[in-house]
Amino acid sequence: MKKRVAIGFLGTTLDIGKQENRWERWRPTVALCMQPDLQVDRLDLIHDNHAIDLASRVSGDIVQVSPETRVVLHRLNLKDAWDFQEVYAALYDFAKAYSFDPDSEDYLVNITTGTHVAQICWFLLTEARYVPGRLIQLAPPRRGDTGVTGSHSIVDLDLSRYDRIASRFRKEAEEGASYLKSGIVTRNAAFNRMIDSIEKVAIRSKAPFLLTGPTGAGKSQLARRIYELKKARRQVAGPFVEVNCATLRGDQAMSALFGHIKGAFTGAQTDRPGLLRSAHGGVLFMDEIGELGPDEQAMILRAIEDKRFLPVGADKEAGSDFQLIAGTNRDLSEDVHKGKFREDLLARLNLWTFELPGLKSRGEDIEPNIDFELQRFSETEGEAMSFNKEARALYLAFAMSPEALWSANFRDLSASMTRLATLSPNGRINEETVREEIERLRRLWKGRADEDGVDATLREYLDGMALSRIDLFDRIQLVEVIRVCRAASSLSEAGRKLFSVSRLEKSSQNDADRLKKYLARFGMDWRRLREN
Repeated sequence: MKKRVAIGFLGTTLDIGKQENRWERWRPTVALCMQPDLQVDRLDLIHDNHAIDLASRVSGDIVQVSPETRVVLHRLNLKDAWDFQEVYAALYDFAKAYSFDPDSEDYLVNITTGTHVAQICWFLLTEARYVPGRLIQLAPPRRGDTGVTGSHSIVDLDLSRYDRIASRFRKEAEEGASYLKSGIVTRNAAFNRMIDSIEKVAIRSKAPFLLTGPTGAGKSQLARRIYELKKARRQVAGPFVEVNCATLRGDQAMSALFGHIKGAFTGAQTDRPGLLRSAHGGVLFMDEIGELGPDEQAMILRAIEDKRFLPVGADKEAGSDFQLIAGTNRDLSEDVHKGKFREDLLARLNLWTFELPGLKSRGEDIEPNIDFELQRFSETEGEAMSFNKEARALYLAFAMSPEALWSANFRDLSASMTRLATLSPNGRINEETVREEIERLRRLWKGRADEDGVDATLREYLDGMALSRIDLFDRIQLVEVIRVCRAASSLSEAGRKLFSVSRLEKSSQNDADRLKKYLARFGMDWRRLREN
């Protein structure tokens, strides 16, 4: 039969007692050896230099109540018993030097005495199996009970009770991941792993997030769910503030982000706090952060690092403590290479980067997202909505086929479900309605493909912000102008070809000057076109 060995600190407050009345009060170390159904064969009692007399007295008392218990004193001097690092290091060294023999001895670690720091350290060392034993907790007698023995409870960190606690944490983590997915039972393994990682980081880190992925992949919705999860776990108390950086233009960008004081510029009739101050204590989501100008990038970097920034027109800095979540559909590292994005800002954003895949690469998640969108429509409109069997099969076959581009990702799917539900007032989506919707999607994606081809040419010369300011009509015309210029040997030759009809009606036929001014409207020139 194994010998039972108890290890613990001498309680310099609880174990003390005057000579004449020490048997009239509860002393946990002595009581440990008085438990009727718990025989302690050896007690390894830890104390410091200041408690030698108390340790000797307690040892003598234990001999009286439990002659079979051998008390071994261990001297351990701590400068600060509340210093976590010092206490853990001292107990770690104690455990490493201790001659444990689990085959012949059963170890109990007494967490009743010692500082709270010591109790935590005992727990960590026992859980990590540096101390191959169980924890024991003593309790004083209940009111009205006679005697000074009290009671005890033993916690085995390997047993099911601890497993149940761990399973609770696992369940909460699973609930958190489900919350981030809006309760959608997604099937894509890579996406689910990413969400699990985001859930862990969201509740443990206040560092910036960077969410990348194509437009419509769900960056904005995920950012809000991250905020709501953090708020539910009491990680943040402030608001969720969202801004699309592509909408911040010119001088107004600084004012919108960092605020301004009254009179800072013409029209500034009152103070404006700005989005950063509005997000104090909460989360700021900056979508399309790659569209920010260089000055705004520099100030955002300082606001992240120092929590300080200068409002427009102010001579005193303002502060705001927020967590930043940034979103982009661009390759920011490529923008850094081109000099369009600050390398140091990307380094700050790149600590936690998660790339959201497009809907087309998550074919197995289309069906659960269809159910989610129909459920959301039903809740909003107060009318239950569903497919009939044949219509559902027809839609899914198309949705998961190579023909389905889903170029706007979940925005396309959400809009498609809204159209289907709206055109099915009887609550059942039939095959005819699905066929009409499929044709509508085909036309939509063809038009986008044509437009994307135009934009691909222009992106060689214009950044995303400049391109967003040009109408589709002008973009199509500009692409043809670029094609002609590339094929011509001179600016004049390109002008003559482009203005071959209208030039005949003008008295001065300066085609090169006309073309030069046209290109200048879009920030372009002949030399740059020829270089490309």
